[in-house]
Amino acid sequence: MNRRAFLKSSSLAAGASLIGPTAYTQFPAPSSLPRRIFINRGWLFHPSITPGDTGPDFDDRAFTSVVLPHTNKLFPWHSFDDADYEFISTYRRHFRLSASARDKRVFVDFEGAMTASTVWINGHLLGEYKGGYTPFSFELTPHLRWDGPNILAVHLDSTERKDIPPFGYEVDYMTFGGIYREVSLSIVSELFLENIFARAIEPLSSAPALEVECFFEHAVSDDAITLEAELRDGDKVLAKETAPLSLHTVESGMPSQTLRFDRLTGIELWDLHTPKLYEVHARLLRKGEVFDQDMRRIGFREARFTPQGFSLNGRIVKLRGLDRHQTFPFVGQTMPARVQRRDAYILRHELKCNIVRTSHYPQSRHFLDACDELGLLVLEEITGWQHIGDQAWQDIAVDNVSRMIRRDWNHPSIILWGVRINESKDDHDFYTRTNAAAHALDKTRQTGGIRSNLNSELLEDVYTNNDFGFPLHPPVAPLYLNTEFVGHTFPTRSTDNSARQREHTLRHARIHDQIASDARFSGGIGWCAFDYNTHFNFGSGDRICYHGVSDIFRLPKPAAGFYRSQCDPEEEIVLEPAFHWARNDEDTGFTVALICSNCDHVKLFLNSGKGFQQIAEADPDRKQFPHLRYAPFSVSLDKNSIRNWGDLRIDGFLRGRQVISKTFSGHGVDRRFELLADDRELIADGADTTRIVFRVTDEYGRIRPIANDPIQFELTGPAQLIGDNPFALVGGVGAVWVRAQQRPGTVTLKAKHPRLGSQQITLNLISAAPELA
Repeated sequence: MNRRAFLKSSSLAAGASLIGPTAYTQFPAPSSLPRRIFINRGWLFHPSITPGDTGPDFDDRAFTSVVLPHTNKLFPWHSFDDADYEFISTYRRHFRLSASARDKRVFVDFEGAMTASTVWINGHLLGEYKGGYTPFSFELTPHLRWDGPNILAVHLDSTERKDIPPFGYEVDYMTFGGIYREVSLSIVSELFLENIFARAIEPLSSAPALEVECFFEHAVSDDAITLEAELRDGDKVLAKETAPLSLHTVESGMPSQTLRFDRLTGIELWDLHTPKLYEVHARLLRKGEVFDQDMRRIGFREARFTPQGFSLNGRIVKLRGLDRHQTFPFVGQTMPARVQRRDAYILRHELKCNIVRTSHYPQSRHFLDACDELGLLVLEEITGWQHIGDQAWQDIAVDNVSRMIRRDWNHPSIILWGVRINESKDDHDFYTRTNAAAHALDKTRQTGGIRSNLNSELLEDVYTNNDFGFPLHPPVAPLYLNTEFVGHTFPTRSTDNSARQREHTLRHARIHDQIASDARFSGGIGWCAFDYNTHFNFGSGDRICYHGVSDIFRLPKPAAGFYRSQCDPEEEIVLEPAFHWARNDEDTGFTVALICSNCDHVKLFLNSGKGFQQIAEADPDRKQFPHLRYAPFSVSLDKNSIRNWGDLRIDGFLRGRQVISKTFSGHGVDRRFELLADDRELIADGADTTRIVFRVTDEYGRIRPIANDPIQFELTGPAQLIGDNPFALVGGVGAVWVRAQQRPGTVTLKAKHPRLGSQQITLNLISAAPELA
């Protein structure tokens, strides 16, 4: 069915459109008026609905002024009730438009609001959009006022409505509430570039080509209008093509025109360690004058799942990654660009993953932008968890496929579209539709569908399967990817003892060792990167699933050290113990020192008061891990070797040369209190945010996981503290976030430990560019 006809016939959107500019960069328009105006500041919020509150004359002075992204409620980091965010709230935004926009069309573009959004402009109902993870737009043009303020109003239903994915049964994660992503106005001509899809052709050849398909709202042809496209590397134009406008409706159901750049030279490939990015610029010209233009960022790469494994640019790469929920402590899903991007950095550079799965929904564009820049591959999937609803519910899910792909099809990091509801049962008709939708829109990528069933009907290109057993079942299809393991089978807190931390680490290492042993496994994506909030019937009784290799604050548990250790030593020399150095932090006393490292030899030394004396040395444990490139070390320490307890030193060697050393106190005393900021400068836009980590360590800087002291904070300056205050340390660590307000200046956060004194951090807040509406 034609997609526009589908939208009009379906109740899923009720006015919310795929039609509308879909650029996510602030791109200058040919006139003085920007093509896109962000309207994230100046919103008014009320946690209920009131008669008349969508009208232009409603008195909203009692509403609370907020900045997007916004959560409808703040929470402690655990032990809260999801029912507390399940309510219908009201958002209002007053704005004026320049008179230069009078002859333009104006759309409002929501990047994400949880979960059902009913939108009005100046009292006129525009419609309801059902869904919290995909973008939607409404056209405002017919109802705008040019002689006074305009009022945009939203009734946001954050309840778990059974007619909207992922709801209908039970869900092992929380969705939270609020307009938690950005909102903008698009100001365009009657004819405008609705979307752009750039496809590399034979990127591995010496002279690759590039197809630039430009999409439009209506099928028109006009020799007086010229379509122009450029491929740019920074300011350098590498190729340029023009043609008279002549649109045709293609398989995807959208009118489009394609320009092609042939025999490109000097093109650098997008790869894991050299993620080269280019820009495609498209313009519409009438008699030589530009009246619309837009841009997308792209990369040239070939990515295919094959019977020999996953191939990136003609080279087989064993995929090693983790699943990610985009939720955070205290604010749920409501974190701005900087924090979203930080997660990609943690996954790529701290956990050394080469792939992440966006479980179980499309995630922030800022996160995906960072994946492009960092060389982190992505499996992106539609919203859902085990349950398949009725026909109308399925229509929304199929629409989610389209919205996800059309938003993200230019990201070189994305290598696989997930077009099944996670761990759902087979449904031939439904999944025939989701696969058809994906293939119609994007023929450059394969599809997968996450199940937990080895006898499932394969409608996708790649059999993507959650296997929580060990050993893993052999692959049941030529193209096979393991997408979850460990997770709920062995939840582990940062406060658990050494025996459990060691086993948690071993379980991840064993799976990756088996995956490395068989080319039929394309790789493995472990469950999961970070602990996350969940419903009462999941998790550990405090609304947390402790399934992550890092905690909910993005701070590593010992199992994270295994992932970090799998990088080449030229990138980073890693030596991470999977234990807490304490004599009896397991049932029968200390037994095995499990060390995750990319060294080829380690030596252990003990200082029991007479200086450091060597007590053991070891090579990687090839008996237990014969297939890992960098196998962990399993060092047995009997009672005689550690009879006289003291400080431990571990030295790591490569080719006979000592390259790293770490020392751990055996005295059991908290010595230092540290305060660390991810960033020291923020933009004073009311949304920009950074994480502040605090921890208690021994005299050598090693975390004291038993420390649970209350930390008291004092914040001065134009910013908001996001987090518990006081904050009781968890596993010797914790984190809060500082969110800038809308005034530049200096912010100081002082943190006080009850015995180890105070530390403070100063942040600089710089002025933000003004919003233009």
